[in-house]
Amino acid sequence: MPKNVLIIKTSPRKAGNSDKLADSFAQGAVEAEHRVETISLIDKTISFCQGCFVCQKTQKCVIADDAVAIADKVLRADVVVWATPVYYYCCSGQMKTLIDRLNPLYTSNYKFRDVYLLATAAEDEPTTFEGTAKAAQGWVDCFENATLKGVIFAGGVNEKGEIVGHKALKEAFEMGKQI
Repeated sequence: MPKNVLIIKTSPRKAGNSDKLADSFAQGAVEAEHRVETISLIDKTISFCQGCFVCQKTQKCVIADDAVAIADKVLRADVVVWATPVYYYCCSGQMKTLIDRLNPLYTSNYKFRDVYLLATAAEDEPTTFEGTAKAAQGWVDCFENATLKGVIFAGGVNEKGEIVGHKALKEAFEMGKQI
């Protein structure tokens, strides 16, 4: 049965390494006949959460910006895929800001069950990715019906395009096919 897959690219660098990893995942999902929508945060206006918690009562954020429409797409997706570069051993600031702004979903009847994380970094030590994985798992843990189903880390890629030929691209493609 085809699933609605939402891929969220959080890199501030257009067509960078994490974007290419996300594109590979998307290609696999499309080949498996899933419906795929990709959102890049690069041109979106997303303000910081104000911590007012009005959204916990209304399921709507009081801030009128691009995060509201993105939250609606996340709400309706079967599968959510985060793609991020690793900065200072954690996810991009854009990813963290959006995570905070998805607070209205906690009390909603969200549809997604499967969450995937794709990340790239200049360093390739196993510990490089730990903070990013923890950030994603922390978000998933807030949704009792959701599971972090898969993660892919492509280390050793810094300059734009360095990911070309990296084994993680094939892994992402295959993971996309298997959802």
